[in-house]
Amino acid sequence: MDEDAAIAGAVLTDADGLPLRVTATPAALAFIAELTERHGPVLFHQSGGCCDGSAPMCWPRGEFQVGESDVRLGEIGGAPFHMSRSQFEYWKHTQLIIDVIPGMGGMFSLDNGTGRRFLTRSRLFGDADLARLPTP
Repeated sequence: MDEDAAIAGAVLTDADGLPLRVTATPAALAFIAELTERHGPVLFHQSGGCCDGSAPMCWPRGEFQVGESDVRLGEIGGAPFHMSRSQFEYWKHTQLIIDVIPGMGGMFSLDNGTGRRFLTRSRLFGDADLARLPTP
């Protein structure tokens, strides 16, 4: 799939036709596979903190504690993807598209020091998509 088409195209859906809350470009999926091979199973948490802005942070699964105030949006490349419930309130109308670009990763994220970093892009859900989405 063309990277630009994955980002600019229609809302992506799962096998049952339900809109995905989070998806990833082919480049991001390949990078996730690299990090998983190097570090073992990983998870993502969409940062909303002061240090790394709104970067999606990639952690070894055993090194990040998901809390009761976090929402699981789905999986990308076999990795669970979470964000805080308060941040989700701002993003609930969008499909998150995780991409990878050249640059420095988040300070505490596994992409740091690789010369590449994860980036969150988004597209708005239409009314029909929103009506079909389950509440996380």
